[in-house]
Amino acid sequence: MPGVKHPYPVLIMEKHKNTPQLRFPYFEGEWKEMRLEKLFSEFQSGFGITSEYITEQGEYPVFGGNGLRGFTNKYTHDGFFLLIGRQGALCGNINRSYGKAYISEHAIACQANESSDTEWLAQRLDYYNLNRLSESSAQPGLSVKKLLRFKLIIPSLLEQQKIASFFTAIDQKISQLKQKKTLLEQYKKGVMQKIFSQEIRFKDENGQEFPKWERKKLGDVFAEITESVGDREVPTYSITAGIGFVSQKEKFGRDISGQQNHKYTIVDHEQFSYNKGNSKTYHYGCIYINDTGRQIAVPNVFISFKMIDNNMSSRFFFRLFESHYLDKELRRIISSSARMDGLLNVNKNWFFKLKIPCPTYFEQHKVGDFFYAMEGKINHIQKQIEKAEVWKKGLMQQMFV
Repeated sequence: MPGVKHPYPVLIMEKHKNTPQLRFPYFEGEWKEMRLEKLFSEFQSGFGITSEYITEQGEYPVFGGNGLRGFTNKYTHDGFFLLIGRQGALCGNINRSYGKAYISEHAIACQANESSDTEWLAQRLDYYNLNRLSESSAQPGLSVKKLLRFKLIIPSLLEQQKIASFFTAIDQKISQLKQKKTLLEQYKKGVMQKIFSQEIRFKDENGQEFPKWERKKLGDVFAEITESVGDREVPTYSITAGIGFVSQKEKFGRDISGQQNHKYTIVDHEQFSYNKGNSKTYHYGCIYINDTGRQIAVPNVFISFKMIDNNMSSRFFFRLFESHYLDKELRRIISSSARMDGLLNVNKNWFFKLKIPCPTYFEQHKVGDFFYAMEGKINHIQKQIEKAEVWKKGLMQQMFV
């Protein structure tokens, strides 16, 4: 992986029972099986602390089963600790604590003794997925006593440190990529707000200002889509806020449309649907463009629509909707809170009367192409992250026993 400068491990030609497939040069001998209780100098649950003592201004970080929770002015642990989530969805979750910190009762604090390396153990236990040791399926939980009896096959301390250093370098590279993606997303969000508020404007090919944006009713730019699936076989999709159109088979493991499938609405590529369900990301529902490259079927409770004039830029309007531009207008026409089915009460006629900005065709395309290119950069980084994570997992399969 580019950016990881540690020497690579090499393939072991004569693999023994307790040796990995890949190993760094000059290390020999079989690994030994040991219980966790023989590897840690400290292995205990954290302590209870109420939310009133956790603030943003405290001197010491507070760690729970899912990592950092806040800060407090008291601490329970000092040094480099491996943290294991104890309960629920966080059961088996691996985190790290450096320096003075308060460890809550939702985590088990572990510190390696002189014969083992804390970071190697963190990498090894994270790869194993300790959630499988949970004592309950309804409310997963880990027992300290059971964990202490858990056995690992480990190399010498020096080899542990070498492996830990290698995987730490990979983690740092992945972390850098994630930070780069986050910064790009934040930049995109900031620029999006400035463009759609017209604080930033594009210029034409001659460097001249484009005309002032018009304001039109949504129904003057788009027409409702009403064509139903009927007896045709069209893949069914739903909308997930923050993601967009997702295949029902992908999202739920199966097609959940059932007998209602024939009533679903057919949406072509680059046509739109408004999901009236509220979410943390979109309180007033969300609008997404069908960018699947295929014809899809969506629930008929969505309001689906297409552009009347094909010269307009679908990319421009998708970014406009993504920017929460319509939130203020939608809030005004929502008649009450969510219905029994979880959908917001939105009158379709009022929906198509919402006002949207309409630049000239040329400026629309400039804006749309700008965000399309930026999204391409973000997606490229995401693919790099996924590739690096898969690469790391593959190495772990060959470097651990």
